[in-house]
Amino acid sequence: MDEPMPVTSVWLTCQQPARDQRRGRYVPETSSHPGKMLPHLAAHAISSYTAPGDLVFDPMCGSGTTLVEAMHLGRQGIGIDIEPRYTALAASNVALAASQGATGSAQVFTGDATGLLDLVPASVVGRVGLVLTSPPYGRGTHGLVRATSAGVRKRDHVYGDRERGNLAYGGWSRLFDGFAAILAASYRLLRPGGTVVITCRPVRRQRDDLIDLPGQLLAVARSVGLVPVQRCAAMLAAVRDGQIVHRANMFGLLAVRRARDEGIPVHLIAHEDVLVLRRC
Repeated sequence: MDEPMPVTSVWLTCQQPARDQRRGRYVPETSSHPGKMLPHLAAHAISSYTAPGDLVFDPMCGSGTTLVEAMHLGRQGIGIDIEPRYTALAASNVALAASQGATGSAQVFTGDATGLLDLVPASVVGRVGLVLTSPPYGRGTHGLVRATSAGVRKRDHVYGDRERGNLAYGGWSRLFDGFAAILAASYRLLRPGGTVVITCRPVRRQRDDLIDLPGQLLAVARSVGLVPVQRCAAMLAAVRDGQIVHRANMFGLLAVRRARDEGIPVHLIAHEDVLVLRRC
């Protein structure tokens, strides 16, 4: 497919605040992960592209959102993360889902997803119905903020051990190379006709330097043989009476205001790109 993919639908994934989407469904420590996927986004993707009993895989599962939502929808989940801290957190969320009566099940493995074929059971190869994941963006994009007497401070914005090989800290070239290796291995896990859903958004490294991360990841996905079928917008803002109501945190809002004061036409990002691809 050489034609650009149209945006064919909008996913209303943030009509409730993220904290309300997670409250009671995830252990409180989940807030410490810097780059959590929205539960409603994960649930929409899983229900749209799989059926009950299908296998859902997240090669960078973080706190386990993909796994938890798969379980509650009666799917089976497998997740990998390079940080033991987060696989322990994902395992806690999986256990909570099971205790709440989720009809699916999930497994979590610790390791570098660029070598995922050595981490997952051989029986998984060719059986996955959906790969659902999001790349790490690095400390400039994620985290929580709080006001202190010394001003606004950011916390929980570091993914983990830089030396462990986390793709969040290796620069763009390493991120794209690593993501290509992950997708190439994930391709082998997919059943024929299986789907890959990647959620991402543009990244601003400098206030006047916007990086087209969705476009770059689309090119990476196509390079490993995945075929684009759809490109959607998952809302990071609420829609009320036809108007967009942002849910940006204080850190993001202040950064936009400062940039505009300096004449840089920065806008709040109100959606994530959703890339939908298939194995033929």
